[in-house]
Amino acid sequence: MKTKSILAVLLLATTAAGASAETLRWARAGDSLTLDPHAQNEGPTHTLAHQIYEPLIIRDMTGAFQAALATDWAPKEGDPNVWVFNLREGVSYHDGADFTAEDVVFSINRAKSENSNMKELLNSITEVRAVDDYTVEFVTDGPNPILPSNLTNLFMMDKGWTEANGAVDVQDVEGGETTFAATNANGTGAFKLVSREPDVKTVLTQNENYWGMDDFPMQVTEVVYTPIQNAATRVAALLSGEVDFIQDVPVQDLGRVGETEGLVVKTAPQNRVIFFGMNMGADDLDNDNVEGANPLADVRVRKAMSMAINRDAIKQVVMRDQSQPAGMIAPPFVNGWTAEMDAAAMTDIDAAKGLMADAGYGDGFSIQLDCPNDRYVNDEAICQAAVGMLAQIGVTVNLDAKPKAQHFPLITNDQTDFYMLGWGVPTYDSEYIFNFLVHTRGEDRGSWNGTGYSNPELDAKIVSLASETDLEKRNATIAEIWQVVQDEQLYIPIHHQVLNWGMTDKVVTEVSPEDDPKFKFFEMN
Repeated sequence: MKTKSILAVLLLATTAAGASAETLRWARAGDSLTLDPHAQNEGPTHTLAHQIYEPLIIRDMTGAFQAALATDWAPKEGDPNVWVFNLREGVSYHDGADFTAEDVVFSINRAKSENSNMKELLNSITEVRAVDDYTVEFVTDGPNPILPSNLTNLFMMDKGWTEANGAVDVQDVEGGETTFAATNANGTGAFKLVSREPDVKTVLTQNENYWGMDDFPMQVTEVVYTPIQNAATRVAALLSGEVDFIQDVPVQDLGRVGETEGLVVKTAPQNRVIFFGMNMGADDLDNDNVEGANPLADVRVRKAMSMAINRDAIKQVVMRDQSQPAGMIAPPFVNGWTAEMDAAAMTDIDAAKGLMADAGYGDGFSIQLDCPNDRYVNDEAICQAAVGMLAQIGVTVNLDAKPKAQHFPLITNDQTDFYMLGWGVPTYDSEYIFNFLVHTRGEDRGSWNGTGYSNPELDAKIVSLASETDLEKRNATIAEIWQVVQDEQLYIPIHHQVLNWGMTDKVVTEVSPEDDPKFKFFEMN
């Protein structure tokens, strides 16, 4: 680790030597998982993609809708099952090809395909059709009032470029596949790809033909992106001036960074919850010491484990007050969140021990906890704290922490019994959470539901949310689903994450609740 840290600093020093005033040298703990814009629904992956590719609609740095490749959108008059999007004219891809409706049809259908990690967002779409070069109609299975919210991370690819390079099929990341689109990029975005070394360095340069040159500050002309997993090295790079901007200032270093002349720390609540998932669906678990039974299948055990977690202690000791304890896996930003449910998680060791005994596990059991070590703020440290807390009720936890590129496939491929996950909600609606995390795992929903939970009645309610236009009735259904999620203790919520961006005082930006800086908005002093 020490050798890696030295190499990272040397790399950054080399980069810094050739930097111009408009170069933004950016670092964070983990890299993008791929350049294929439809292969992974993951925050850092989308953040890099947003610089190169564009969706029809974006969220600006405050989280509000803003027109991107579409100039306006609305349900079709007389047909509530159709959304009409008018496209921006005069837009070209980085290779000079024109952006047209044909690319939208192609990109949406590609994102709906089997390997795509974005397909849950597009479940209600039955057809995408080009009316003309700059008009697209989305046909949905019943009226879908939140369709635009599902498109803010859905990137448009050039049909001709993708076909010519044999990249029509979405990269199978979990299967270990590498494709042309995973290592090359051709978007309409504000920046073009110059070079990429995964987990080492990615260089972008400003797209001089960008349609938005006069609509955004566009003061960053080059981006040099260097993932630095080691927190001390990452902070050292900012303190020494070798990087200009880091997305994840370690909580223990906030004071040191903020008090350093020429540096600024900006903090804001993030639209993300950190939690533990439990494999309750298996008859027996691979990574425990209970033979022929699954202790996590008993709701009393799941509730006991939740009651053993001292969220306030994690906030104070591990997070240095930079978190908000959570009782549900929805952030306060999201439609369906309630203060009552979010305050429901209480620490009670005696009651937890009672539940364990009632469930027949008074002597406890052992289990493995899978945790990432380069994705969330203090992710491994949170897991380490949980190990000690769960030991108080007899649950002996063996911690296995690894980089997110190895951790996430454990969840999506049903290879973990107990795991950490964080979930942001770019649609700001509970349906997004339910589709990915609660619905029975299948071809078009539940891709991140590693719990094995399946409830056909609940599935039907989740599906109904995409076509219910009576908002009062829709919100009532959302509340009903949340009640089941809470009663069944499908997950163990830990906290709502807080963002701490560190930067030199030459960088001017606000913190995005999505933790997705879009550098075309940045200004440089």
